[in-house]
Amino acid sequence: MTKHNARNERIKRAYFIYLREAKGMSETSIDQIAKAISRFEAYTHQRDFKTFHIEQAKAFKQRLAEQRSERRNEPLSKATVYSTLAALKAFFVWLAGQPGYKSRISYADAEYFNLNLKDARIAKASREPRVPTLEQIRHVLQSMPSQTEVELRNRALIAFAILTGARDGAIASMNLKHIDLDRKLVEQDAREVRTKFSKSFPTFFFPVGDEIQAIVVNWVKFLVVKKLFGFDDPVFPATRVAVGANGLFVADGLDRRAWSNAGPIRTIFKEAFERAGLQYFNPHSFRNTLAQLGERVCRTPEEFKAWSQNLGHEKVLTTFSSYGQITDARQRDLMRGLAHTLEGTAENERLVSEFLRVLETSKYGD
Repeated sequence: MTKHNARNERIKRAYFIYLREAKGMSETSIDQIAKAISRFEAYTHQRDFKTFHIEQAKAFKQRLAEQRSERRNEPLSKATVYSTLAALKAFFVWLAGQPGYKSRISYADAEYFNLNLKDARIAKASREPRVPTLEQIRHVLQSMPSQTEVELRNRALIAFAILTGARDGAIASMNLKHIDLDRKLVEQDAREVRTKFSKSFPTFFFPVGDEIQAIVVNWVKFLVVKKLFGFDDPVFPATRVAVGANGLFVADGLDRRAWSNAGPIRTIFKEAFERAGLQYFNPHSFRNTLAQLGERVCRTPEEFKAWSQNLGHEKVLTTFSSYGQITDARQRDLMRGLAHTLEGTAENERLVSEFLRVLETSKYGD
């Protein structure tokens, strides 16, 4: 069986360069698009894209609807199907404008990758995110051991994530020079820190408790005073691995190099939540925790704007729409509170009307 089509590979390579250089997409996003295209190629047995016909798109949609995930042996989620088809539609729209493909593929052909309206609504429907409470995060920190260097680092890592709301990729690439303890500030400098969309912005410590802040402060001081780390050394260094007495590799303190990716961070989070007897929450969920906290503590639009900027959002709407979804329980409490407010307003209006009626009667009675 043919494993690849040389002509397809060349045009795909050109498309990925376009996405990277012209559209500014990250490698992670491009990888997801590449997977979607490869899935379609596997279905067509690597047929040349120039032979594309709308019947292929229609049949591929049906195949996705019937396909089951390898990990859970369940039907693919509507969101997965939607994102796969959307990536293919964008690719074939681009192909329709390329030399050698213009005469074979029309822009209208790409529309056949659209999901039906019902399934598209299901795929795009917002769902209540799984968000840890600040109390749960405190419980995790209290449950974590803090005897060895590695244990101290792991606890400080989770404290830092809720104190700053930094993404795991940024945390993995952050150096000591990016932290100003006196100003309670983290400079997320995109020239050196892996921030989303390569955007630089300052983050001041979120007000999540003195005990959490103290864990981070003590960790930074430990690195500088005890480990003699410099400004260009990582805030969260990788674990040094050595050969133990039994001939197996074991953790042997801290290295001076940074993690190459955020994988170890997610592992630390998973183990910490399991140790605390709680379900796993990934690092990104802490940003949702902070967004919901901001909705409760910010008293003015200006305060929430500052809170939003602290998360790296240029627009407050991003915080509201992407992170600030109100939980069902909170929605219930707010609606009940509004009902009491309306009841109180109605009662006030009745009392005012009664007072005016009595006043009018008294005036004419005199």
